[in-house]
Amino acid sequence: MCGIAGFVSQEKNKKKILKAMCDRIIHRGPDGEGYYTDENVALGHRRLAIIDLDLGSQPMFNEDQNIIVVFNGEIYNYIELRAQLKKRGHKFATNSDTEVLVHGYEEWQEELPTKLRGMFAFVIWDKKNKKLFGARDHFGIKPLYYTQIGDTLLFASEIKSFLEYPTFKKELNKEILGPYLSFNYVPTAETFFKGVYRLDPGYSLTYQEGKLSINQYFKLTFDPQERDFATIVGEISQVMEDSVNKHMLSDVEVGSFLSSGIDSSYIVSLAKPDNTYTIGYDIPKYNEADYAKDLTQKLGIKNKSKKINKDEYLKVIPKIMYHMDEPLADASAVALYFVSKLAAKDVKVVLSGEGADELFGGYNTYRESVDYNFYNKIPFVIRKIISKICSIFPEHRGINFLVRRGQSLEESYIGVNKVFSEKEAKKVLNIPVKIKNKDLTKKYFAEQKNQDEIIQRQAIDINFWLIKDIFAKADRMTMANSLEGRVPFTDIEVFKVARSLPKNAKVTKENTKVALREAAHKVIPNESYKKKKLGFPVPLREWMREETYYKEIKAKFNSDIAKELFNNARIIKLLDDHYHNKCDNYKKIWTIYCFIIWYQVFFEEA
Repeated sequence: MCGIAGFVSQEKNKKKILKAMCDRIIHRGPDGEGYYTDENVALGHRRLAIIDLDLGSQPMFNEDQNIIVVFNGEIYNYIELRAQLKKRGHKFATNSDTEVLVHGYEEWQEELPTKLRGMFAFVIWDKKNKKLFGARDHFGIKPLYYTQIGDTLLFASEIKSFLEYPTFKKELNKEILGPYLSFNYVPTAETFFKGVYRLDPGYSLTYQEGKLSINQYFKLTFDPQERDFATIVGEISQVMEDSVNKHMLSDVEVGSFLSSGIDSSYIVSLAKPDNTYTIGYDIPKYNEADYAKDLTQKLGIKNKSKKINKDEYLKVIPKIMYHMDEPLADASAVALYFVSKLAAKDVKVVLSGEGADELFGGYNTYRESVDYNFYNKIPFVIRKIISKICSIFPEHRGINFLVRRGQSLEESYIGVNKVFSEKEAKKVLNIPVKIKNKDLTKKYFAEQKNQDEIIQRQAIDINFWLIKDIFAKADRMTMANSLEGRVPFTDIEVFKVARSLPKNAKVTKENTKVALREAAHKVIPNESYKKKKLGFPVPLREWMREETYYKEIKAKFNSDIAKELFNNARIIKLLDDHYHNKCDNYKKIWTIYCFIIWYQVFFEEA
């Protein structure tokens, strides 16, 4: 796991600029650094040594030094690809997975990403053709950003690297503030730094003769196949065992995060790492340490845990926003930071359970078509009338249901963690909301238009919530602590099984992730396979009703930037109503608060 940065430019002072860009992300790779520059390009790398500790340094070259790569991630099928490439006459100088990219590009050119199983963001300079080629993995586990300044193309693992480029202009992209309030993360390809873009998962980029082209090599498709339940469970068991074995491949020790739920418990029960790590809080209902210790005792492995108190949680938020690069209001990011810090004392690599809910049908919202089938039988035209009437009233759980079930899924669904409705976002902002949420999601609904409602929800959650929230925070919080996070559920071979699951293997009236739970039951030695996933629960709701948090947040809500962008009276009312226990507004408050902190870190303090 590493950090990469670089640029295509005629800039004269390349080495000095490149080193500054890479030093900004030294946390991603404290074990080493490497640089390549010529008259056209600069490629930089910060290394966290995991595989081939002695010879795996980057940038890495082919034999005649015409193909040069910098790479962040792991290729889990590199041994098989290496064997194929050797048969075709390619000569290898190292045992690293990075070298497979060099010779793979020689052999397959821009088809290379389609051959890979892993998590990756890489950039290759084809010196002979003066062409830059980069790609990001199928599911966006690893990040890659880019921006153009005239004839210069910049790329990096993290946006903060761009701040070191002399002609990069830092400018707030206000237009995406409305969608951010709805999603609680940045749902657009363009980031909050105007002109800076995130390369989407399953895409590659090519830059040659001043022209940038973006190409898709992987598209999310589903093909449910009815078959015997026992057969499905067997397929899941087999592919998960294989995936975990692949993700354990390392020349250093691999540990694992562990919560009380099925996902991490399943991975730990398959991998049986020597060390596992758990985070909790002083409030018992938010503490998962006892569940984790029960499982690890039964498996005969170690568990280390830490309890976060409310003071250290609040204190670390500016650091979280710095490492995230963009505002993220997912409260569990802080827990991920602390559990990563705990694990990094012992290991360089950890396994984690991200992706299971999205791929295998784990969210309770997926059960709506099953649980509320009685209401769905009411003609849609009647439900639509009820929806329009109810939309007049203030938002409430029951009212929200009636509004939602009288709208098409395309109109109402943006993911499992919607915060502000568009109507609410417009009321709390002092700037116009130009981007409609459904304009962001419509492409993905169109791709799944012939699929059932559950698959449509999965497609939205994978393309938005999983990629732009869950993997963003997982990458940044582990890397902030120089730790590599691996996610065995989100693997291309696992997805091939998950995409074929029929509806009853995902949800029933009784449960979610039905087939996955049965597969997990075979190896988990306690009751975790039945337990509802908590993830990294956080007692923010309670803390915001205490004076310390209330005063801190109120001060930020009264800051200059808050008054410029937000309706001050409305956001203070959200805070006061929550503080006095009139409404549960903690997610809305936190979404605004995190944006303000992020803005101050990058635009006022930087």
